[in-house]
Amino acid sequence: MRETAERFRAAVEKRDLSALEHLFTEDIRLYSPVKFRPFEGRPMVLGLFGVLLRVFEDLRYVGRFDGATETGADGTEAPASVLPFRATVDGKEIHGIDMLHFDGAGRIKEFTVMVRPQSAVHTLGRAVLAGLQADGLA
Repeated sequence: MRETAERFRAAVEKRDLSALEHLFTEDIRLYSPVKFRPFEGRPMVLGLFGVLLRVFEDLRYVGRFDGATETGADGTEAPASVLPFRATVDGKEIHGIDMLHFDGAGRIKEFTVMVRPQSAVHTLGRAVLAGLQADGLA
């Protein structure tokens, strides 16, 4: 799981969307701070990451915590890594975490993003929606 978390981190920091594809399960669920229902399925989550990699101006991970936690989909406990990050979107600094849940093969099956402050959540939501609309995903 640690290896997957490190490969994920490296792919995001290099803005390498193709490297993310093999890290996600086919039925991945991504819980966003700006949308009530999760983004579901590898194609949709990869499309969202395409937008996020354009929207985040200077995304950098600042640590990693490993453990286990219940998933949102079925409440089963799964190995997990939490990656704190800092970024800027439209001039607003964002602090956040990416929480990755892994399946038995070490692929990411569930992904939760949390960000602060609230004004940054609104800014991020507007930027992501515009990107999803531009890419024909919303």
